[in-house]
Amino acid sequence: FQNEINEVPFFDVQLPYELALKIFQYLGKAELGRCAQVSRTWKILAEDEVLWYRLCQQEGYLLDTSISDHSCWKLALKNCRAREHMLKTNWKNRVGAVSQLRYEPGRVLCDAHCCDGLVMAGYSSGEVRLWDTHTWDYTAPVLAAPAGAGALPHVSFVRINSSLAVAAYEDGSVSVWSLLLGQEPIHHFQHNQHIQALALAPGGAAVATASAFQVRMESPDDKGFWQTPATFEIQKLVNFLNLVPDVPGRPVAVAAAEDIVYLLKAEDPGKILHSVYGQPVTCLDVAAHETAFGIKTFGWLLNEPNQVLLYNLETNQCVTKVGNSLGEFSCVNLHSSPPNMLVAGNKDRRVRVFDLRCAQAVCSVYGHQLGVSAVQMDEWKIVSGGEEGLVCVWDQRMGTKLWEMHARHPVRHVWFNSHSLVTANIPEEKNPRGSSISEDDPSLHRKYRGVIYCYEFSVDQLAVDSVLPICRSSYDGVTGYSYNISLAVPYDSI
Repeated sequence: FQNEINEVPFFDVQLPYELALKIFQYLGKAELGRCAQVSRTWKILAEDEVLWYRLCQQEGYLLDTSISDHSCWKLALKNCRAREHMLKTNWKNRVGAVSQLRYEPGRVLCDAHCCDGLVMAGYSSGEVRLWDTHTWDYTAPVLAAPAGAGALPHVSFVRINSSLAVAAYEDGSVSVWSLLLGQEPIHHFQHNQHIQALALAPGGAAVATASAFQVRMESPDDKGFWQTPATFEIQKLVNFLNLVPDVPGRPVAVAAAEDIVYLLKAEDPGKILHSVYGQPVTCLDVAAHETAFGIKTFGWLLNEPNQVLLYNLETNQCVTKVGNSLGEFSCVNLHSSPPNMLVAGNKDRRVRVFDLRCAQAVCSVYGHQLGVSAVQMDEWKIVSGGEEGLVCVWDQRMGTKLWEMHARHPVRHVWFNSHSLVTANIPEEKNPRGSSISEDDPSLHRKYRGVIYCYEFSVDQLAVDSVLPICRSSYDGVTGYSYNISLAVPYDSI
């Protein structure tokens, strides 16, 4: 019947089907539902696949699909909305699976980083591990060191994006791996001194390192050969370093060295973006066109509160200042926050959400016992990690804590998407009691090793390997609290 429709009755006129479809494309889901009840012709028109495909795309679902991928886009949109509601409910009620990305005894976690479910970790043994949390089989291949490296020093920093993985070691060496070409490094270079900061472009193939008073950039050319497009001499030791995402051509970096913030472009000499004597930078984050950093005031500047400054990278001007806190800001997240929003953690144990349009705090939550060390937010929730090892999930609109999890060491990394959460508790002490952890003392190893937790809130992605360890127990292990995570396997069936 739909193929036979040429004209659609619109009150006292008959419109061609294509013209009527253009009118209906301005309607939402509720309006299309009401129109479908008018007549049989209008029902066919209101359920046209083009209309529901466009609605699905407008709401951000199935963006990488074409109209021919589904036979009923109205049902596809309904399923997507039901899944989103289920995920939000699971997040709020802490329903899902939690697992630890384990490592063999005798190793201490030094650094961890995550990108789209890929988790990278560096250890005191010098080994670098990589997990893919999408598979939930917990296979962790070792990313091999360069040939002839011998005994490896501690890993200082690790970074990962969608195509590259980078690790910096205590002796000043840096290795780069391609996620597509296997476990052998594709590039390796050496600094003469200890590396203070490491940065990897979120969506590109550029690496930046800071060692002593030098910032060095590395990137491949058109033929894939790695080169050093720029080296910068900095007046002070670099504390924070980030590469600006989505920059075509040569890389651009933002570096904070004590109380000076530099904008480093490969083709230009370094520019001073911000410099106020006696106001050191305490945290830094970079988005595509802006950078945000916290400044600390003390001494004769005590009458000025600690603030977060937002600079435009195109005009090199300060756009806004937010925050008036007695404590210094210890972490800030700009690149993954919703548009015109910014979230920051403070040593006064508060997490603040700022609206950059009005330069005011729209949400302030308090629940950590020590300073906040890592933070991320989306449209409705905030996940924060503290120095005391506490991970808190907050409802942003209500300003209330939904749930929390605790581990021994400070939370240094937090990453989440719609259905999963990755947190890393990294110890401050890499050589406990002056020597390496004894492999034959599991209790001591558990105490000092650090841990990476992976939470999965999508019920339909659960696998047998993601069941809580308490459910896989043979009753010989030590029992513990289930943390209100729903058990995927009934305990009495073991």
